Amino acid sequence: MTRGFAEVKQDAPKPKPKASTALRRAASASLPIRSNPNPTRSDIQPIFTYATAERYLMQNLRGALPKGAVSLHDAWWVPKWTDSQTGKDGEVFLFANGSFVCWGLGEDEAQRFAQEVLANSGAELAPLKEAETEDLEFVTDPEENTRLQGDLIVLGRQPPLSSEDTIPMDLPQSVLPRETVFARYAFSQALSRSTALSVLESSLEEYLTSVAPLPRALQKTGKPGLGRRALVMKLGELLRFRQGLNLNRENFSDTPDFYWSEPALEAYFNSLSNALEIRTRTRSVNDKITYAAEMQSVLRELLTETSAHRMELIIIALIAVEVVICLIRDGPELWEMVSGKKEEESQSPETQ
Repeated sequence: MTRGFAEVKQDAPKPKPKASTALRRAASASLPIRSNPNPTRSDIQPIFTYATAERYLMQNLRGALPKGAVSLHDAWWVPKWTDSQTGKDGEVFLFANGSFVCWGLGEDEAQRFAQEVLANSGAELAPLKEAETEDLEFVTDPEENTRLQGDLIVLGRQPPLSSEDTIPMDLPQSVLPRETVFARYAFSQALSRSTALSVLESSLEEYLTSVAPLPRALQKTGKPGLGRRALVMKLGELLRFRQGLNLNRENFSDTPDFYWSEPALEAYFNSLSNALEIRTRTRSVNDKITYAAEMQSVLRELLTETSAHRMELIIIALIAVEVVICLIRDGPELWEMVSGKKEEESQSPETQ
């Protein structure tokens, strides 16, 4: 039996919106669904994305995942995971970018999944000090079309897929309808990208904060404020950001190859990617990296000039030392030679 809107809102986890995204600004578009429940529509349920590392080693996850987990294109899919404390059932998609997406599970359940499944798997590459999260909500309604409406995903009817090979015949039973498993996969991949991008954004903000005092130090003292080794380390950190943003197998700008032959799934993926402004945020991060690289280049040139000036002073000092040594070693002999010549010059007129 479908519960009233007020009860649904009370039970559903309160979202922590990221106000900068168009998805949150368009939240009002989902109000007609939220405020008008009908008999065919399910309760509003949470989607929670949780990033715990910079990357997951996907081959290491095989032995750590619960029984029934299968590889689904670029993700591991856990069709049913039951929380040990609340008893809630949900499904989980895990992606190589270091994040996983839970359908029907909230933040507490996602944390326990990370602790119970991922913590000892050896799959987390460069674990994060603090997990990055993103949350959303969904409903199922077989009488509606699958779509993103405002900040709510509706799972229902969808066009047939172009290829019969897209959906394996031996998919295990899930807690959610089998017909929309790849729609959920497409939405999950967009969500995981957004969360992984948030990890880079947070790390880059910390980096920019750490180098923010350098221009002021240069203004006040005329010195870069960093040694050569520290500057090279900062440059390496910056290059790692750009590599993570643009050069990984799954970068943030390209549409995955999987969707090229599935326009319906590509539409789901792009609709959520656009709502989360992934491409705009990627350009913004690239611009910040470019600015930081330009500042690094200026500081590096200043260090090079300083080193060159120092080398010039050292060379001058060495020449001066060599002159002094020559004077000490050969000075008396030179003086005798000069004095002797003067005496000869003074005596030569008298002789004539």
